[in-house]
Amino acid sequence: MRFPTLQQWLDWQETLHPKKIDLGLERVAAVADALGLREKPPVTVVVGGTNGKGTVATVVAALLLALGFRVGLYTSPHLLRYNERVVIDGAPASDADLCRAFAAADAARGSQSLTYFEFGTLAAVWLFRERRVDFQVLEVGLGGRLDAVNLWDADVAAITCVDLDHQAWLGDDREQIGREKAGIIRAGRPVVLGEEMPPASVLEAALGLGANICRLGRDYRLETEIAGGCWSWGGRTTNLGLDPGELAQLQGARGRNVATALAILHLLGLEPQLTPAILGAGVSASPPARLQRLPGSPEWLLDVAHNPQSARELSRWLAAHPVSGPVAAIVAVMADKERGPMLEALSAQVDVWIPIDIPVARALPAQTLAAELVSLPGARVIPAVDPVTAIAAGVANAGPEGRVVVFGSFMTVQAVMERLEPELRQAAPA
Repeated sequence: MRFPTLQQWLDWQETLHPKKIDLGLERVAAVADALGLREKPPVTVVVGGTNGKGTVATVVAALLLALGFRVGLYTSPHLLRYNERVVIDGAPASDADLCRAFAAADAARGSQSLTYFEFGTLAAVWLFRERRVDFQVLEVGLGGRLDAVNLWDADVAAITCVDLDHQAWLGDDREQIGREKAGIIRAGRPVVLGEEMPPASVLEAALGLGANICRLGRDYRLETEIAGGCWSWGGRTTNLGLDPGELAQLQGARGRNVATALAILHLLGLEPQLTPAILGAGVSASPPARLQRLPGSPEWLLDVAHNPQSARELSRWLAAHPVSGPVAAIVAVMADKERGPMLEALSAQVDVWIPIDIPVARALPAQTLAAELVSLPGARVIPAVDPVTAIAAGVANAGPEGRVVVFGSFMTVQAVMERLEPELRQAAPA
């Protein structure tokens, strides 16, 4: 084995390939086939989309696990530990298992260079094969057509939504981006579309492949205003039997994502087995830092919103769940993001902005972000600070009755979570 520790493997993978992002399937396919990872794979669910794909994948995996199946779940990126990316039967893979999987991929690749994400994808599927899972649920990393996850033919594919993000790799508008995301659709197989008005490019790709298109609002919907909640598919309606607390979790984008997860279970032929108890397990499942509230005074809200669409959803949630005190926002964003619409979407919900520097090459310097925030109507901006100082500033400005919101990227939430008091970190799923 090349390295004895997981961190050594990860550090080495960061330097192995000349590009951090290098979309394409030829290199990773050669290694996957050398490992036999595409021969007789388990039932495969592939989830893509601009936002919500991690939630859909997590809910699908939780429902399948509650039904008694062996399930592998692969998501990215992680927040606190790399192990979060590879979950088997509800438990993150151990350091030892990941090291063994990396060693297998390393031995099979020969002189072939792989990216960090490609190594991780191969390791996850290698462990799923070793553990003989019944289902593998794979979240697309970037785009779809050229993403390493797309090596595996989806028995059911899902595209949660399509919006502007990663334009440098995927295209400048929804039609171009949709065309890339539609690359996960397979001929004659079902695809779930988690928005009512998907781009024409997605529909054209699905129709051209003869896929079974299942679309939110047309073929399925989830209604939470009715006692117990109602799930409708193709004109047939079933009461889900959820309690008020469970229904309260299904507002806005989360409700649409859970509906998409239920559509996937329907297409897998498993919907009749979804009892209220099993549905409750799925509804309660959520990846960390998706509108995640942490107890305390003030309250903390962690959300990985990092593009205009997700920022609008965060703004809607804040408006629907007000607090009596001020709202302070700790924020860092990547320099290549469309920042204006993101920040404008939240300007009415935030009283104090606290931009921070994070140790990521792509991140916008906090001073530059502060200068942009000042232009928002009525914005109060605290001078650029590091995460530790930002936490103290957030608590001081929100006060005991307020809220501290952390958003802007996965790395922003990670930088703050790592430095929160231990009792708050323990309240966050890892």
